[in-house]
Amino acid sequence: MSTIRGKSCKSVAFDVAEGYTAVNPLFLKPLDEETIKEFYEALLKAQGDVRNELIKPGDMPAIRWRNMRLQRLHSATMIIKNFVRERRLRIL
Repeated sequence: MSTIRGKSCKSVAFDVAEGYTAVNPLFLKPLDEETIKEFYEALLKAQGDVRNELIKPGDMPAIRWRNMRLQRLHSATMIIKNFVRERRLRIL
């Protein structure tokens, strides 16, 4: 099980969803291929968990909060995909 800055990939993925951690190429640079792959998979799993949360149809603040979390997770996955493509890593 890989860690990122002393935390598990799963907890960092949920930190990304909540907005506590920003994913960018500088964040990914010191990570090895295995850790990046595990982090990417944790982001996808967190995205599925956020989608499966039940929200009442009329609760607009909760819907906005859920969509913001999904947007952060999606942008993090796109950043990882581009980082991997630029580095020519064969992990995804």
